[in-house]
Amino acid sequence: MNVALQFTACECSRLEHVFARCFEATEQTLLAGGASEPYYRPADSPQSQHLLYYREDFFASALHEISHWCLAGIERRQLPDFGYWYAPEGRTPEQQRAFEQVEIKPQSIEWCLSRACGYPFRVSVDNFTPDGTLPDTRWFRAQVLAQAQHWQLHGLPTRAQQIYAALCHEFGTTMALPDQRFTAADLD
Repeated sequence: MNVALQFTACECSRLEHVFARCFEATEQTLLAGGASEPYYRPADSPQSQHLLYYREDFFASALHEISHWCLAGIERRQLPDFGYWYAPEGRTPEQQRAFEQVEIKPQSIEWCLSRACGYPFRVSVDNFTPDGTLPDTRWFRAQVLAQAQHWQLHGLPTRAQQIYAALCHEFGTTMALPDQRFTAADLD
């Protein structure tokens, strides 16, 4: 059985609850599924919540959006979608390289969070060539691997570490990040 199929909307709900336990009170931020596209909406008043939307009920989308949020500084967390640009599928090679450069850190954190949940991780270049194939991902995969190994040795950013520990507890994984093993073979 494909392990990814075991992560249903119920597990997404668990992820939302863990995120809320970690960040609702301290960061006024909630995670919510059901969106047609991922999106971060900053609060529109001091009394309202920031909302981090992930696509439909896709567990990987939720982990990916959490990863972006964990990296966004306080100024970026005041901007819709953290103020980032997004070029849709069909990017030029230059646009793709810029996309990949921005995605190294979030995807490496996503990999760590996936491990905390016991969920399989796959890098995403989010772009198909005109013939429907993916571009060469070797450089990007190597960069994501190197960054994951960096986090492993030097620790995750504060909010990423906080949710990593909470997810380990929630999903019953017990291996501390320094004890994880990240290899290129894991990305095939």
